[in-house]
Amino acid sequence: MAAYIIADVTVTDPAAMEEYRKRVPATLAPYGGRFIVRGGAHQTVEGDWKPNRLVVREFPSLEQAKRWYDSEQYREPKAMRLRAGRTNLVMVDGAP
Repeated sequence: MAAYIIADVTVTDPAAMEEYRKRVPATLAPYGGRFIVRGGAHQTVEGDWKPNRLVVREFPSLEQAKRWYDSEQYREPKAMRLRAGRTNLVMVDGAP
């Protein structure tokens, strides 16, 4: 079953975040990951949520998503992202 990593990102260092964005795609491929949403316009239609920059990544399974997040390949880019902004992030299984 597909799984998703959904992130709401607030960028505080645009230059560092741009470097992060360049490095991430190569880390996804070994885990079957791909971007579904990478920024772009959005609209809140219910509730009080006011996301800044939304990112959605798809993986073949929740296990693969977790393996990518904890991987050696993603370790350095993840540290870069943490320095470049604030992120709320969830991992979720897709519908069966």
